[in-house]
Amino acid sequence: LGFFCPQFGIVLDAGSSHTSLYIYQWPAEKENDTGMVSQVEECKVQGPGIANHAQKLSEIDVYLAACMERAKVVIPAPQHTETPVYLGATAGMRLLRMKNGYLASKILAVVTSSISNYPFDFQGARIITGQEEGAYGWITTNYLLGRFTQKSSWFNLKPTGGEPQETYGALDLGGASTQITFVPKDKTMESPDNTLHFRLYGRDYSVYTHSFLCYGKDQALLQKLAKDVRNTDGTISDPCFHPGYQRKMVLADLYESPCTRKFETFLQFDEIIIQGTGNYQQCQQSILQLFNTSYCPYSHCAFDGIFLPPVQGDFGKIDQHVRKEVQLPSQTQWNSFFQGLLAQPIVTERASWREHRPCSNQAWLKLWLCHL
Repeated sequence: LGFFCPQFGIVLDAGSSHTSLYIYQWPAEKENDTGMVSQVEECKVQGPGIANHAQKLSEIDVYLAACMERAKVVIPAPQHTETPVYLGATAGMRLLRMKNGYLASKILAVVTSSISNYPFDFQGARIITGQEEGAYGWITTNYLLGRFTQKSSWFNLKPTGGEPQETYGALDLGGASTQITFVPKDKTMESPDNTLHFRLYGRDYSVYTHSFLCYGKDQALLQKLAKDVRNTDGTISDPCFHPGYQRKMVLADLYESPCTRKFETFLQFDEIIIQGTGNYQQCQQSILQLFNTSYCPYSHCAFDGIFLPPVQGDFGKIDQHVRKEVQLPSQTQWNSFFQGLLAQPIVTERASWREHRPCSNQAWLKLWLCHL
C-alpha cells in the first residue's frame, strides 16, 4: 500500500546568489536500501542569497514565505507533519562565516525560527561543507543519467540491462565556489581530505572531490577586478565584458570579500569604473592569471598546491548560474576558467546531460537517497 502513497521531502538550497526550494517525492519501496526519488516542484525565492540578509534579519520571514506557502499547497495536508524539511547553505554563507561567525549563526537561527512555524518536520538549517556540495552534485548527475542502477525508475533514464556503466564526473560552477567530483582511475588518494566513500544501490564508490572557495562566478570576477585595478587610475578596460559595457563600483565593496583581500592595496581613488572591450584572447589570459600553478606538493595538482588526480571520463557541467548572465562575451570564457581551475583542458558536456538536466537542477538528491 505504501508504494501507492508517495512520501514527500523539502530541501531549501541556500546558495550565494539566491535560494530555491525543491519538493521531492518517492515511493516506500527501495532498491538495494536506497530510495528512488523524483522532483515534483521548484520554487525560486525572490531576492538574493540568505547571506545578504545579515543586516535585514527581520525580512527573512517574508523572504521565505511565498515558497513555504507553495509547499503547503503542493504537498497533501495530511502529510505535512511527516514531511521533512532541510535547509543547506553553501559557499555564500561559508564566506560570511569567515568574515563574521556571529552573523552567520544569527541568520541560521532566524531561518530556523521562521521555517519551524510551518507544519512540516523541520530537520534543521546548516552550512554544508564544500565536500558535501561537490558530492551532492556528483550523485545528482549520475542518478539522473542512470549510472547507479539498472532498475527502471520514475525518471525513465535508467538503462534496461547490461553491466553497470562508468559514472560521470561533475563540475559545479556556483556564485562563490566551484566543485569538481569524479571517480579517479587510481584508487590510491594522496590527499585523504579529498576522498569520500558512498554505498548507493548496493555498490561502493570512492570519489575525489574538492570545492574551490572563492572560484565561483561572482567571487572569481571580484578577484579578477581586484587584481586588474592595482595598476590603473581607477578605470579598468576589461576584455571580459562586452564592448559598451560600463559600471561603477565602490572600491571598499571590492575588498569586502575574503576572496579579494590578497589583492588589497592602498589606492588613490575610492571608486572604480569598469569599461568592457570584449577581447577573447586578452580575457582568457587575464582569467588564467588567477591560478598559481608554480607549486605542487603532490604528483598532480590543480593550482595553489591543491591535489587533483588526473581527470578522466565525461563530465556534466552544472553551470546554469553562468548561462543566465550576459556580462561576458560568451560561455567559452568559462571553459577557459575551468581549464585554469583544473590546470588542463576539460571534456565538453555530452548531449545526454543537456537533455536530462531540467529534471532536477540542484545537487540535493543524496539527502533523500540516503535518508529515506
